[in-house]
Amino acid sequence: MTLFSKIIGTGAYLPPKRVTNQELTQQLAEKGIETSDEWIRSRSGIGARHYVEPGVMSSDLAAEAAKRAIEMSGLPADAIDLIIVASSTPDFFGGFPSTACIVQRKLGIANECACVDVQAVCSGFVYAVSVADSFIKSGAHKNVLVIGAEVFSRILNFEDRGTCVLFGDGAGAVVMTASSEPGVLSTVLHADGRLGDILCGPGPVQNGVLQGSAFLYMDGPAVFKHAVVVLEKVAHEALDKAGMQASELDWFVPHQANIRIMNSSAKKLGVPSDKVIVTVDQHGNTSAASIPMALDHGVRDGRIKPGHNVLMEGVGGGFTWGAVLVRM
Repeated sequence: MTLFSKIIGTGAYLPPKRVTNQELTQQLAEKGIETSDEWIRSRSGIGARHYVEPGVMSSDLAAEAAKRAIEMSGLPADAIDLIIVASSTPDFFGGFPSTACIVQRKLGIANECACVDVQAVCSGFVYAVSVADSFIKSGAHKNVLVIGAEVFSRILNFEDRGTCVLFGDGAGAVVMTASSEPGVLSTVLHADGRLGDILCGPGPVQNGVLQGSAFLYMDGPAVFKHAVVVLEKVAHEALDKAGMQASELDWFVPHQANIRIMNSSAKKLGVPSDKVIVTVDQHGNTSAASIPMALDHGVRDGRIKPGHNVLMEGVGGGFTWGAVLVRM
């Protein structure tokens, strides 16, 4: 029997602390940094974002999103035989123990299932779904928990208005399982390391001491320029690989980074705006968490239904990008 992978559960979690543009503008003004709700919205479409409280880690957000995805899937937690966490903000510097291992512990999964982290920044969830799809199709694993989780507020420079207003914290998750019916229809991944310096965390560690800056750095115009080009190409690659036309899409779930990039991608694909899932206005850019959170939002409000064709795509530091086409 030919094996396919299928998404059978989605979940999301946002930390309770919600910060509107007006509140953030006031906080920045106290530091002598000028911005406004109109300035933020006109450049990004963002109206609010969520931040974690001190002591809350990516694994905490991930575990909450995972519980909701597992509950929707109808599987017992111990049926999960692989956990993949995509995150640029792991619980520990250096990334070990992996956030996936910590999530396994927090979920109380005692079956010694495999756990691994994936780092592709904002493309991380797409990369992780592709990895899970390959494992399931190979027969190596049957039920895979895939999570995107971030606490980007910890790496933002709140003296750089060009980046600090854009990002937020949150987590999204899906449960993927082996199926006799197609679920994941195609995946396409790319990277170009030559562009690594336009979006990065440029501070390496030497002898246990941080060298340089630990804050996120982004060349906004350069990222925008490359994003709009590669996202159009990778979307068509995923559609072509599945033998589908954009007109057959029920929903488009892009990485929630910037409404202008999202609208540009949808327009180039010929996808009408009412078929685009948008959460960037309320969540900001949550990196690897943005796509699974937006997907869950569409599932739980009833728009995304079983049998619908959904295209998800993202672009992130590395420079990485990719797309996943699924039938729910």
